[in-house]
Amino acid sequence: MNLKISALEFVNEVKNGNISAEDFVSATIDRIKNIDEKLHAFLQVNLKAVEQASQVDKKIRSGEKVGACFGMPISIKDNICIKHSKTTCASKMLENFVAPYNATVISKLKEQDAVFVGKTNLDEFAMGLTTEFSAYGPSRNPWNTDYVPGGSSGGSAVSVSAFECVASLGSDTGGSVRNPASFCSTIGYKPTYGLISRYGLISYANSIEQIGPITRTVKDTAFLLNILSGLDPNDNTTIDNDKDDYLSGIDSGIEGKKIGLIQEMIEEGVDPDILSITNAAVSKLEGLGAVCEDVSIDMVKYSVASYYTISATEAGSNLARYDNLRYGYDFPVEGFEFNSYISKVRSKFGPEVIRRMILGGFVPSTGHAGKYFLKALKVKNKLTKEVNDVFKKFDYLIAPTVPILPFKIGEKIDDPVALFQIDINTVMSNLTGIPSISVPFALSNGLPVGMQLLAKQNEDKSLLQAARSLETTVQLPEVPI
Repeated sequence: MNLKISALEFVNEVKNGNISAEDFVSATIDRIKNIDEKLHAFLQVNLKAVEQASQVDKKIRSGEKVGACFGMPISIKDNICIKHSKTTCASKMLENFVAPYNATVISKLKEQDAVFVGKTNLDEFAMGLTTEFSAYGPSRNPWNTDYVPGGSSGGSAVSVSAFECVASLGSDTGGSVRNPASFCSTIGYKPTYGLISRYGLISYANSIEQIGPITRTVKDTAFLLNILSGLDPNDNTTIDNDKDDYLSGIDSGIEGKKIGLIQEMIEEGVDPDILSITNAAVSKLEGLGAVCEDVSIDMVKYSVASYYTISATEAGSNLARYDNLRYGYDFPVEGFEFNSYISKVRSKFGPEVIRRMILGGFVPSTGHAGKYFLKALKVKNKLTKEVNDVFKKFDYLIAPTVPILPFKIGEKIDDPVALFQIDINTVMSNLTGIPSISVPFALSNGLPVGMQLLAKQNEDKSLLQAARSLETTVQLPEVPI
């Protein structure tokens, strides 16, 4: 069974009767069993997946209407709720939490006959860039298992890259879909804010986070976006996309389009190999007829500080509910007064979550809000204005997804500031609400490098066309695992 096909290839193969959903999902589960001990992409595997796929085959044989996914095996980041399944956020605090409802994205995929093969590993509560901050141990990069896969959606990217599923859903608060996509050589998409419902995503930073697909091809991303996007009465931040067809016209090309290379994203701290690869990507786009010019966005240099101030503040608020009275685990209350009890039970949180909760309590507090939080909001607003002005002159922007190559597990875990700086190229998209995509472009020393393309708000369809154009210039070897 060839597990290396794309989502659209899978649909066509099942439609045409060349393969059965049951056989494909069965082979997928076998692959997870055989290789995931090395990779640790999954926190749990759906033991009913094969049976669910066989039900899709029965519908096909009986002539019933079948959803667009035709039993496609998809993995789900373990901060997205699936009814009656554990949703741990890779935290001991939610070790035994069973979701009482489906996230909207899960309901939409189920309606289209997707099969969920399991829940994937992540940095605890999606706070991290390497998947090393999971309470259940790190995921590993399938290109070299000594290296990090990126994060926080590291398990999702690994599962797609290593052919343990056809596609995956992650969440992106500051690059958490695009970062691991770059490190693992997959497509990672962060949509326009509000295009995909966040209902059922366990909150980290509501104003900037989005659910996004991780796939093998740009067309697969467009296929999933057709299913996932649109208004949701359970999420008032969702937007009406007029039922846009993101696959339609995806091969339109980019001849005559203007693309800006963001200078602040290729300056100090960028690996020389990344810079060389970026220049090669620009040349490829020019070869396709695009006009590429340098562009400066001054507020980019303040974006990481703004992002971590805002996201920590929102995280501090969102994580306040984990007091072991509303959500938590079995721990007796006898012998404690209120504050000491809360302090004790929150010791279940890992160091990165605790760091951000403390920061999130400090920066908006009386006497400090004006100095930190309100200033961060001003940076966000000014950055948004600068980006909107830039898009009056350019159709797209480009930069490396991550300014450095994947690094070894444990190499940076004790240096949070160095880790934070890795977000320099991705947080702008979250702060401004614009769509962005990471496209695999090259290998350096056997490790993947992704290029990031960005467009203005609600230009997701056009952005996918540009990403598809770049994708056609690339031919990378298969993952060695």
